[in-house]
Amino acid sequence: MTFTVWQILGACVLVSIVVAVITWLRTRHKDIKKVAYMMDALEDGELNFRFQDNNKFNRTLNRIRTIFEKQRQAHEQDSWTKLIRVLTHEIMNTVSPIASLSDAMAKSVDEHGHSELDIKAGLETISDSSKNLIGFVQTYRQLSGVAKPIRKALDLQELMDSVISLNREFATASGATCTYRPEDADLMIYADEGQIAQILINLIKNALQAGARNIDISARMGKNDEVIVRVANDGEPIPVSAQEQIFIPFYTTKKEGSGIGLSLSRQIMRNHNGSIELVKSTAQQTVFELRFN
Repeated sequence: MTFTVWQILGACVLVSIVVAVITWLRTRHKDIKKVAYMMDALEDGELNFRFQDNNKFNRTLNRIRTIFEKQRQAHEQDSWTKLIRVLTHEIMNTVSPIASLSDAMAKSVDEHGHSELDIKAGLETISDSSKNLIGFVQTYRQLSGVAKPIRKALDLQELMDSVISLNREFATASGATCTYRPEDADLMIYADEGQIAQILINLIKNALQAGARNIDISARMGKNDEVIVRVANDGEPIPVSAQEQIFIPFYTTKKEGSGIGLSLSRQIMRNHNGSIELVKSTAQQTVFELRFN
């Protein structure tokens, strides 16, 4: 069998096209894997990856990584600035009166050891202020020392029944009701029971302190197989100016309280590879959302 020149050329062109298509498909498959790897890393908060700058696609991925890195650094810097501001404010509020009172007492004592001031009352004030400062430091230690979660499979219905039972007396005394209504049956989470219960109890307590009369907890499966728990209440809304700061350690809008409840909650959820966010806070409803991946 003989082949003409045109047949040979046609066969060569066809082979070239097939090779080009196969090469393109292999390249796209590798690119898809790169994107998937990058997305997994970004979801885990990891940016310690970089692709070789040997083609335009890799350089684009590296630019995206750099953008995320700059945003994270800016966010971390802002968070540290806010934390230092709050710490400085709290410490100065406690230390300044101690220094002022100590100085006044020292100047009031004459050469015979007598003073016009009530030394006992002054020392008691200094003692109380010092204890408050020690309490503040202990609270900070609590925030920075969240234990590693001991995770196990938890039936969400049983967990919610337990949490609501623990808060029933407080809710009743406040004239409020707390209910749990799952949107999907037999929901399970893999988590530390005590730590997650602590988050839910804190959210319920905050709602009651805000004057809520109805606290509605619901749960469902998300599109990516995560369990989503929503805690809603009809209490006084969180001021707009405070909504971006409520997760900052020691920040609080209440007259009483340490201001670490939501900070601890976020740290606990992060240790569970999950998240807690304020979805909304209006005159009608305040909603927090917990996601368990």
